[in-house]
Amino acid sequence: MNVYIVTGASRGIGYELMRQLKSRGDKVIGIARTNENKDDDILTVNLSQTDHLAEIVSSIVEENISIAKSFTLVNNAGTVEPIGLVGTIDETMLSEALAVNLTAPMILTNTFISALENFEGEKKVVNISSGAGRNPYEGWGVYCTTKAGLDHFSRVVSLEQENAKYPVSIISIAPGIIDTSMQATIRASNADDFPLHNRFVDYKQQGQLSSAEETARKLIIVMDRDDVSKIGPVADIRQISE
Repeated sequence: MNVYIVTGASRGIGYELMRQLKSRGDKVIGIARTNENKDDDILTVNLSQTDHLAEIVSSIVEENISIAKSFTLVNNAGTVEPIGLVGTIDETMLSEALAVNLTAPMILTNTFISALENFEGEKKVVNISSGAGRNPYEGWGVYCTTKAGLDHFSRVVSLEQENAKYPVSIISIAPGIIDTSMQATIRASNADDFPLHNRFVDYKQQGQLSSAEETARKLIIVMDRDDVSKIGPVADIRQISE
């Protein structure tokens, strides 16, 4: 059985990934800050509180290793807040964003690789990144930095895994501009804090946003490929042929 661990699984891309993977018979353990639908397969975890994340992943691996043909960790959870020019950012929100967007994925990946060191089946880490990690945007100093960090962390892991006995494939993939609650947060922000505000309003009004459902479908196609490590470690889903 293919076993997936998906963070941010209660909504948006994470929700769609979980739904689509489960519908084809895969086992999916979701990790999310909320679980409004009372899904038995979702663990309610606040990723900004990083102390127990390693324990959670270790437990998931231990509980499923006897049935698993493959393991895939999808670090999807993220926050675009705080939005604001450097010099105006709330320090508490900044620290929480660093934890959710970068520290948590690093801890989860570290534990995933450690717990599965001797597992001979297929192992993949998929980090959901952003074009913001590759281009600077005023007002997104925190978001851009965390996504750039996630990209570079993926490069390092990819390099290290070349020498592993049972290597883990890793890819940090930008999914494009998706019609999710994150986009709603961006549109609700103050134009003084985010000079590109009007551009993102236009994306919505002009129908230029991809759906979470379609994006999840494309991500699953990528995850199913045998050559994920050759695509990455850093990629854009819009540049990968199906």
